Amino acid sequence: MPVSSSRSTPSTNPTRRRLRSAPRSRSVFLIVTCSFLPPDEARELTGMVTDMPWEMTHRPNWRQRIEGLSAESRARLAARARRAPLFAHAYAFHLNFRFGGMKPLDLVEFAREQRLAGLKIHVEDGEQASLARMPDEALSAFGAAVSGFNLELHVETSTTELAGLSDAVRIALLTGATSLRCYPRYEGRVSEIVAWTIADLRRLEVLDPEGRLRFTLEQHEDLKSAELIQIIEAVANPRLSLLFDFGNMINAFEAPMSALAAQAPYITEVHVKDCLVRADRGGWAHLACLSGNGDLPMLSMLVELLLLGGDRPQVLAFGLEEEEGYFAPALRFASEAGDPFIPARSPSFTTIGTGNQETRLRQEIAAAHRQVETVRSLLQKIITQAEKVQE
Repeated sequence: MPVSSSRSTPSTNPTRRRLRSAPRSRSVFLIVTCSFLPPDEARELTGMVTDMPWEMTHRPNWRQRIEGLSAESRARLAARARRAPLFAHAYAFHLNFRFGGMKPLDLVEFAREQRLAGLKIHVEDGEQASLARMPDEALSAFGAAVSGFNLELHVETSTTELAGLSDAVRIALLTGATSLRCYPRYEGRVSEIVAWTIADLRRLEVLDPEGRLRFTLEQHEDLKSAELIQIIEAVANPRLSLLFDFGNMINAFEAPMSALAAQAPYITEVHVKDCLVRADRGGWAHLACLSGNGDLPMLSMLVELLLLGGDRPQVLAFGLEEEEGYFAPALRFASEAGDPFIPARSPSFTTIGTGNQETRLRQEIAAAHRQVETVRSLLQKIITQAEKVQE
């Protein structure tokens, strides 16, 4: 989930160079013509991509995938699609939180009205009304309101550094959240970022000694799947897993299905969105769009994610993170060195545009509602196909 300027956390270790917060921007950008993309072998083995155009990427056939499943697996897929745990995500209302006076309790009401399983909210969502600015009593009351509607709460933060991570754990515990999402924001060589993140996440056992929380590490546009897996395996905390974002692998120069295949054993949560993929300086950028209008194989990804796990579903939450207008530049490239340097990103912010503010805020709200309908429609297509094959 991309971060607003209010979400930056100062480094507590002067020897570590931290990636400056790079909030979303709706700036106009040029589409540069270039080419790149992966052969099947590389995709299957590493999730890496080579120099071919995005248009030539493998397009999985989700219907054929379902047809090739055993009867038992098709029945399981249909059942899981019916019960998919959909969560409201605060970033679907990013502009309304920043400019429209939306508060965390409003997201709770949206989740209740849409009959969702829960909600995911960043500690800074809501500006002065955010969880990060609530006193302990208000945090407990917020958690009670969430549980009062029989909703599950997931908290998110945009750092792995001690100060920010420990405060997010405090907030999560006070609100009764069950899960906390994080990701590193460091500047440096990839090997340094991986090492620093491992050291950071080894503190989770100390921060939550009673094991009340699950923790997820999200791929956030800079690290590749193999690097995330290296972190997870080195930390070796059974409560730490991966959060798979539908589009963030693009900026790390990975294809969606290969990234999913690589991360699959470790995925327990998901951010659902769609985007347009754009050539960017020998890499890929992504421009988020309305779900169903982009380049991502959403149905194929949903099928594979729903199939994860044996007797019980492995994926515990699908966060509906509509991000229309968010642009993220390429951070990894086809011709990069073996241990590339991830530079500090220029400060930017999400503008609300030059048009009528109220119109833009209403547009964002409508998009969030539309995504719920779109994702449920996609799930119904999966159910229909799985049960059609069984007839």
